[in-house]
Order: sequence, then C-alpha cells, then structure tokens
Amino acid sequence: RVLLNDELATDTDLGDLVEGLGRSISDWIRDAVAGRGLKRSEVLRARKAEKEVYLQVSLSRAEEEGEPVLIAVMNDATELKTLEAQFVQSQKMQAIGQLAGGVAHDFNNLLTAISGHCDLLLLRHDQGDPDYGDLVQINQNANRAASLVGQLLAFSRKQNLQPEIIDLRDSLSDVTHLLNRLVGEKVTLSFSHEPGLCPIRADKRQFEQVLMNLVVNARDAMPEGGEISIETKGITLTEPLERDRAQVPPGDYVVVSVRDQGVGIAADKLPKIFEPFYTTKKIGEGTGLGLSTAYGIVKQSGGFIFADSAPGSGTCFQLYFPAHDKHAAGNEIQTTVRENPPAEASGKPVKQGEGVVLLVEDEAPVRAFASRALRLRGYTVLEAESAEDALQTLQDEDLDVDVFVTDVVMPGMDGPSWVKEALKERPDVRVVFVSGYAEEDFVDNKAKIPNAVFLPKPFSLVDLTDMVQQQFH
Repeated sequence: RVLLNDELATDTDLGDLVEGLGRSISDWIRDAVAGRGLKRSEVLRARKAEKEVYLQVSLSRAEEEGEPVLIAVMNDATELKTLEAQFVQSQKMQAIGQLAGGVAHDFNNLLTAISGHCDLLLLRHDQGDPDYGDLVQINQNANRAASLVGQLLAFSRKQNLQPEIIDLRDSLSDVTHLLNRLVGEKVTLSFSHEPGLCPIRADKRQFEQVLMNLVVNARDAMPEGGEISIETKGITLTEPLERDRAQVPPGDYVVVSVRDQGVGIAADKLPKIFEPFYTTKKIGEGTGLGLSTAYGIVKQSGGFIFADSAPGSGTCFQLYFPAHDKHAAGNEIQTTVRENPPAEASGKPVKQGEGVVLLVEDEAPVRAFASRALRLRGYTVLEAESAEDALQTLQDEDLDVDVFVTDVVMPGMDGPSWVKEALKERPDVRVVFVSGYAEEDFVDNKAKIPNAVFLPKPFSLVDLTDMVQQQFH
C-alpha cells in the first residue's frame, strides 16, 4: 500500500495492482512456488497510478510447516526506471541527430555541386536566353533544398549559431508584424511580458525561427480560428525540474510559452512530436521538420522545450532558456567587440584575381566547381583530393601558395590537422575552411590556426570567390 500509494490495496489480487511482466502474475507466482525463476528480480508497473510507479520485486521460496511459501521483497524502482527512460530517450534522439547530421553533410556536398555548376552556367546566359529561366529555377530549388538541410542540421545541433545577448521583448516586437501575417485574419495574437525580464544568450535569427515554427504549428491546429498567446516570464528553480524524460537543473530561467486553442495532440503522439519527419498533419501539409528544428535550436542554445496538450484542449509549448545576468551581458558585449577587431592586411594588397590557391576537397564534383570558380576569378588553382596529397604537393619548396581552401571532414587526415602541419613551414598562408557541418564541430582546432575563416556548405560561386578575395586582403 505504501509503495503503490493505494489505501485500497489490502486484500486485492496482485494482478489487479501491477502489470508489465509480459505474462500473468499467477503464472509467475506458480513458477516461483515450484522453484523456477527465483534468481532474478522483476520490475512491475503499477496500474491506475496518478503518476508512473515501478516496483522491483524479488521472490524467494521457503517452507512453513511443510508447505511452500513465498517471501517477496519489494523496492521502489521508479527513480531507476525514470533515469533509464531518460537515458534511452537521450540515446535515441542522439542517434537520430547523428543520422540527420550525416545525411545533411552529404546533401550539402551534393547541393554545393548542383548550385555551383548552375552558377557557372548562369555566367554564360543572360535573361534573354530561353534556358535562363530554367537555370534560375534549378538554383532557387537548390536553395530550398539547402533550407531543408539546414533544418536537419538544426535538429542534430550541428548548424552554425551566432549567439548574442537578446532582450526577448525587443525580439518579439521585431517579429510581431511578420507573425500577424503568418497567422492570417482568423487567428489573433496576444503577448504578455513580465516586467524586468532578464535577457538570454541565443542566436536572434534562430530564436525567431523557433517562434515562427511554433506559431505556424498553432495556426494550423486552429483551422476555424482562435487565439495564440505568447507569454514570457522569469522563474527560479531551487531544485531540478524533471519532466518528459528530461531534467532541468536548478537556476534562473526565462520561460517563453506559446499557447493555442487548437485540436490538441493525443497522449500517445505527444512524445514523438520532436522527432524529424514525424507529423500529425495530413500528407503534403507539412515536412515534419518544424518542431524538430525548434527542438534542435533550443537544445543547442542550452535550453529546454516541453509540450502540454490534450485532444480538444489546445497545446502549450514552453521554452526554458538560462537567464543571462544583465551586468554580465554588458561586459560580454564590450569584450566581444574588443576581442574581434577588424583583421589588418599583411603585406602589399593583392589585386583581384592574383595569387595561388591550394584547393583540397575529397568530393570530386565540389572540387571541380570550386576550381573552375576560382580560375574564372583569375586565381591559379592547385588541386588535391586528400590531405596527404596536399602535403605532398607542398613539399616543393619553390612552390608559392597564398591561400588554402580545404574541406574539414575528409578520409584520413582532416582539414585542421593537415593545415596545422603545413603552417609549420608556411606560417603566412591564409586558410578558408569549408564544411557541410557546423563551424563549432571543429572550433577548438580552428581557434589555434591563425588567419583562418569558415565557409559553410552549400556555398555559391560568389560566396567562395569573395571569401578567398577577403583572405588576400
């Protein structure tokens, strides 16, 4: 009764109180009386409990007056099972994230080649050419595909973020007009802000993307119209908050709530809504990436996202962001400005199109596009398909190289590793790293490399040539 928190448990059949054994309780007890299966304990789930309660039960056989009896030792295993469920969910989301990140990386290579060669074709056509419109369509759809890939990277927490100290009231005010256009005439938006709200540290553009995704989701849940309320408030957690298989540590948080009056989400579907490509909408009405993108951005920003919902009762999403101290925020902004002065040109400025570029890229289509783009700008381009080939090329002491353009993730030695090796003999060479992954995946290595910049894939002809030109100047 104590473990189950059930005063009516006395004289009640055990099978009516617990479940989850995988067979009937009577069969389990019958085997135990016969001396079978006594070496391991079983974890059972309580029936009809207001919250999940698990019992770890160990049975041992004894005899009393010649008759077999069972001695049961019961322990509360709720915390253990909760931690186990949190771990399993974390592993699941991590595995999906790694898969999404890997797929996104491969797609970014393909999209770089597609959009890049399209850029090369556009250079040879003008608007009066009958093929010009087709090329523009290819380019635009490649950009749309890149946007979807960006959402996959957001979920896998491998996208590039530019965190800054933001005031949520100002940020929400900036997007109010856009949100009103998104929801249409049938839906009204209301805002409520707590006075004296602490700022947060996040990527402003990505935070606005999260907000738009949640508002669009709320709008779609109310086809007949209704109200979407957005509320911000500060809270202090004095002890860990455990919910939805996650644990929010103690501390000060800014909570953003987005609440709708829509159809709600069924209990069996609620745990899956943040998984990529899972959607409760009809086929063709959504990609299944809106909430997973929001999840990835919030988690990458150090926050938490939860959802409360029931069919017919609407849905409320709550975003927890660590509060940022206002005084610390001011100091941080000043420090950031001081620590990132404009780079000064070293040596004589080089005219556009002059110089030697060593291009290192294991993907042949990407290498072919990048090489042609740089040659069209007038650079001399040396190509290598691996880090080892690049180092072999640089063994020629009479060879002058001004800029390395290198992929980050390659078979064998990666980009930062071979560049650091090469800079021992050529310390003045500048570097452009390119990758389909996020910059932060190798930021520790890049931070130790002077005169290095990062260009995310997919990139256009102009993106690449402008970045290389900036390195020359």
